[in-house]
Amino acid sequence: MIQTDIAIVGAGPVGLFAVFEAGLLKMRCHLIDALPQIGGQLSEIYPKKPIYDIPGFPEVQAQTLVDNLRKQIEPFKPTFTLGERVDSLTRNDDGSFILTTTDGTAVHSKVVVIAAGLGSFEPRKPEVADLGRFEGRGVTYMVKDPELFRDKNIIIAGGGDSALDWTIHLANIAKSVTLVHRNESFRGAPDSAEKVSTLAKNGKINLLLSANLKALHGNGVIKAVEIEDKQKQLLKIDTDYLIPLFGLTPKLGPIADWRLNLDKNAIEVNTFDYATNVSGIFAIGDINTYPGKLKLILCGFHEAALMAQSAFHFVYPDQKASFKYTTVNGVNAF
Repeated sequence: MIQTDIAIVGAGPVGLFAVFEAGLLKMRCHLIDALPQIGGQLSEIYPKKPIYDIPGFPEVQAQTLVDNLRKQIEPFKPTFTLGERVDSLTRNDDGSFILTTTDGTAVHSKVVVIAAGLGSFEPRKPEVADLGRFEGRGVTYMVKDPELFRDKNIIIAGGGDSALDWTIHLANIAKSVTLVHRNESFRGAPDSAEKVSTLAKNGKINLLLSANLKALHGNGVIKAVEIEDKQKQLLKIDTDYLIPLFGLTPKLGPIADWRLNLDKNAIEVNTFDYATNVSGIFAIGDINTYPGKLKLILCGFHEAALMAQSAFHFVYPDQKASFKYTTVNGVNAF
């Protein structure tokens, strides 16, 4: 079991900055995120999108901001569980918490901070019969470790940046790669689309455009996928893995069952320290709501700072928090 002072649900920009504010107060943090990398929406959806409302940066690319936040918190040595969603939360008699993920990872903490943005991102799934029967048995919605697909036959479905990028990358790892897209043109970056087309022309991958997934076949694990091509003919392609990459959709997920006061899909908090109605659980960033709430990254940073001051009293109940300026003491002094 992982032991930490603060368990942060969500490794987006606000969750990352919370590590910095907690670190200044000598509190250890462990972050959990359903995505396979840190950064939340910034890294997963629009890594190259310019952001204009970060103080001191007239313009900064989303991924650059994430990279800077990672560097900023390195002195505090946070730990991470990525590619796993928090599935349950239980409270111990001493007031501490145990969070358990979908993969069975358990995290014990004195404080829980929910910084889950718009919620946990769940994959958009194709409408194919028996899809759920093969999930985890050849059907996967993200690539955590590319080496898993080495010398395997894989089918990727989708036409966005993720589908294109993984097709390009796995073409040099997998035994065979088939990319299936329901349209004739891609939604992803033109440069990536051109690379995929070149791979197809050179026989490095199989490319099926204006094609749709129709059925899955296998006994316990996936063995083949039936695809309808542009001529409406059915093709049965043997495969070891099907990777549908149709994007992600945010959902509150199991957090909705934690007995928190909710307003639609947002968690109600007070503005003194962004605590929820459950003692020891805080919510910061886009996941929370209160009168006058603005869903801005800079507002989430402010919320993280105030949250950390109150979280200190749960982690060190016998000590008094002493506020100091980093400009005077430097990060290493804390």
